[in-house]
Amino acid sequence: MRKRLPDWFKVKLPNKSFAEVEQDIKSLALNTICLEAKCPNRFDCWERHSATFMILGAVCTRNCRFCNVRTGTPDPIDVAEGERIARIVNKYELEYVVITSVTRDDLPDEGAAHFADVVSTLHNSTRAHIELLIPDFHARRDLLKMVMDAGPTVIGHNIETVRRLSPSIRSKAEYYTSLQTLAQIKNMDKNMLTKSGIMVGLGETDNEVLDALADLRAVNVDIVTIGQYLQPSDKNIEVDRFVSPQIFKKYEDYAYSVGFRKVFSGPLVRSSFHADEAMSLISS
Repeated sequence: MRKRLPDWFKVKLPNKSFAEVEQDIKSLALNTICLEAKCPNRFDCWERHSATFMILGAVCTRNCRFCNVRTGTPDPIDVAEGERIARIVNKYELEYVVITSVTRDDLPDEGAAHFADVVSTLHNSTRAHIELLIPDFHARRDLLKMVMDAGPTVIGHNIETVRRLSPSIRSKAEYYTSLQTLAQIKNMDKNMLTKSGIMVGLGETDNEVLDALADLRAVNVDIVTIGQYLQPSDKNIEVDRFVSPQIFKKYEDYAYSVGFRKVFSGPLVRSSFHADEAMSLISS
């Protein structure tokens, strides 16, 4: 049985225009993490002229216990995907776009070239700033460089949980590989803004959260998101605890104290929560 949500979980009801946005997304056969992951902030993001699109299909080759995205054998790459995303970006005058994906371990380049193609297409036909939330790419320098050379504003990769829980929560993903992925990006370009995220409520302790934040700062991550895990379906791992807003504030204070440039910490925070605020870091 799923735990009842505490009183501090309140989500703003969608405005009338969101139904039109959702219909347009479906009509163009696009995937958004907003819908696939049942993100509670999707209405707020669209009102801020920001959105998160999921490329490389809707089927993942990994089966993480927290994730609601389907797993199995993915479809072939859709080479026109970037052009259709650009149509939505221009129609709704989106100013900040987050591009994420399923993990494609089945592909020789794990989808890196497609990431680069989508970024290039958006640069050529829209005015939006682009943030990427990438798979670990097994920390391969050649694949990371391919993505970086396309010119995104921010590159993110989530460690998702603390070191102790990672083997049991994340399918085929390794905590230290994720840290190495983030470190490689900074090693290749010290000015590239990097970002990572962690969920709480999976069985971790507060001290383990602080240790994970310290690990991210050790590889010079600039931006971090810390949010409450919510069980998206009965097949996913159950919530272990609901973390109070006061504890989230302690995480935030600690994260700033160890050097993060931007911290988003709260029950409803997700990877792309107010992602457009990264723009304030570009000129600082």
